[in-house]
Amino acid sequence: MKFAWIMVEGTNWDRKKEAITTALESGTDHIVDFTDVEKIQKLGNVTIISDVEGADIVLVGRNGEGDGTLIIPTDLSESKDLAAISSLKRKGKKVAAYVEITSKKHEELASYLGRTADYLILLGKDWTVIPLENIIADLQKEDVKLIAAVSDYDEAKVALETLEYGTDGVLLCPRDISQIKKVSELIEKIDSESYQLKPATVTRVEPVGSGDRVCVDTCSMMTPGEGMLIGSYSKGMFLVHSESLESEYVASRPFRVNAGPVHAYVMTPGNRTRYLSEIETGDEVLTVDKDGNTKTTVVGRVKIEKRPLMLIEAEYDGIVLKTILQNAETIRLVGEDGKPISVADLKTGDKVMVYLDKNARHFGMAIDETIIEK
Repeated sequence: MKFAWIMVEGTNWDRKKEAITTALESGTDHIVDFTDVEKIQKLGNVTIISDVEGADIVLVGRNGEGDGTLIIPTDLSESKDLAAISSLKRKGKKVAAYVEITSKKHEELASYLGRTADYLILLGKDWTVIPLENIIADLQKEDVKLIAAVSDYDEAKVALETLEYGTDGVLLCPRDISQIKKVSELIEKIDSESYQLKPATVTRVEPVGSGDRVCVDTCSMMTPGEGMLIGSYSKGMFLVHSESLESEYVASRPFRVNAGPVHAYVMTPGNRTRYLSEIETGDEVLTVDKDGNTKTTVVGRVKIEKRPLMLIEAEYDGIVLKTILQNAETIRLVGEDGKPISVADLKTGDKVMVYLDKNARHFGMAIDETIIEK
């Protein structure tokens, strides 16, 4: 998952407060600061990256080799920044190395420190994409998060997409506060997953008695065409529509998906599945629209109640899928045209949108293994 940190230095407190508040509202809660740590901590639940007392992540490199204050030794193993990072790591601290890329030697220092630090912040005052490409390639297999310092959306886009992988995150130093929301939206777009949905033909619809079904109430509003991927089989899941439509029986609840029984799978971020019975407040699930675009959504509440159930079977290209849903007019799947179809009206021959997965699942993770589900 890509991420953003923010640093607002060299400004008065009122502007800094406005920028940090905007960042928090946009989902950015990691703040780099050196002068107003206590004030910032009062603004919300934040993570402070700094070289001052009380920092959650200790920054090394400012007033050191990283910013050019100290001369980089010929033998990088004798680096004072490296010694400081190693000492902090032995004490159990999270450490961010800071390096301004002003020469080839600083590029080499960055790669060297990246093998020890938890985070590596790179600032290029006059760089092209090439030094960033070199460092990304050099540290690709290391356990370090690369962060590029940027000032706006365009620079963030280059950093996050460089050399296919891009940096793990950006440190936004905004000249204009409006860039904070734009960068946040960029990261959300990059992180969003896409699922290729297929129209499966319904082959069976019948009541199957009652059981414990799960309603997932989220902290987000869904629109018509949106729902969650739900199914009895890991090899394929149905797009179950949200309760975002008005009904003559109940008011719309656009935050809810009446998902299915406790045994069913639900798709979560990172192409992982979980059982509906496991989902609880604070967990993350994926909401999916009719085109397969996704958003990560926080669960606000889960309700499990005994309700009458209905078995639905559908087939696509010889693959048979099944799921069980509550037998009620307000429960809907998504048709081939993107419009919701109530299970009460569903009949053999109708086409509904499904996601097919060639992988098997082990503890929710996709694996290359043969598995039979029936």
